Amino acid sequence: MSFLQYDFMVRALIGAVLTGLMAPAIGIYLVQRGLSLIGDGLGHVALTGVGLGLLTHTSPVLSAVLVAALGAVAIELVRERGRASGDVVLAVLFYGGISGGVVLVSSASAQRGPSLSSYLFGSPLTTDANDLMLVGLLAAGVLAVALLLRPWLFAVSHDEEYARVAGLPIRALNLTLAVTTAVTVTAAMRAVGLLLVSALMVVPVATAQQVARGFTATMYLAMAIGVTAAATGLTVSWQLNTAPGATMVLLTIAGFVAVTVGAGWVRRIRSRQAEHPAQAEPHEVVLDR
Repeated sequence: MSFLQYDFMVRALIGAVLTGLMAPAIGIYLVQRGLSLIGDGLGHVALTGVGLGLLTHTSPVLSAVLVAALGAVAIELVRERGRASGDVVLAVLFYGGISGGVVLVSSASAQRGPSLSSYLFGSPLTTDANDLMLVGLLAAGVLAVALLLRPWLFAVSHDEEYARVAGLPIRALNLTLAVTTAVTVTAAMRAVGLLLVSALMVVPVATAQQVARGFTATMYLAMAIGVTAAATGLTVSWQLNTAPGATMVLLTIAGFVAVTVGAGWVRRIRSRQAEHPAQAEPHEVVLDR
């Protein structure tokens, strides 16, 4: 890999791999709960945090984490109390977050700040050492929550009523998952962008579900798919001079389509074999003279 001779490409590759690792690790719980699109809503909210960080000359990643975490907590509390449907809350976050973010980031860009597209669609090649260190710390936190709390988060995601009867701290676990999702979205901002990160949280999980059996096996396979797609996407974007984040997502979707078609083909073959079992070949009888 000739591009690894450049320090900025090494940093971009490390950031992409971390993103591909943590996004499916937390995304599998969202898919299990039927909240696959919550990453998009939090991405829009995080854009407002980015704008605040740029205007106040503080770290855009940290401000995005704080704002997205507050948005995640608000979603969870409203959902828990049932005062409005989840779809309505997500819609408010979509439009309010993106509108506020566009206004704030555009104002900062007028002062020779970063462009809006670099946050919406990712800009891994501009990742510096400080950004990479922060992303690494956030990724470590996300992976710790996703892996160490797996039995409890799975129980809440699979059957919340059963988990409540079993005595699990439902509210604490739900809030932990919501905040961790917000951290994942903002940590992946550099690699794939706020508008595309949800794809890396959901599509690798959907791909792994086609072939894996069991929750743990699906999680680890999804993480492997995410890392492979991120690293391969960055390499392909370097060779073809395409947008890195979008290239990663397209490769992830291509893998999903290929695995889905292949798995369907295998299932059809097995179904036909079950319906029409092969007949045993007749044995030749050799008569001794």
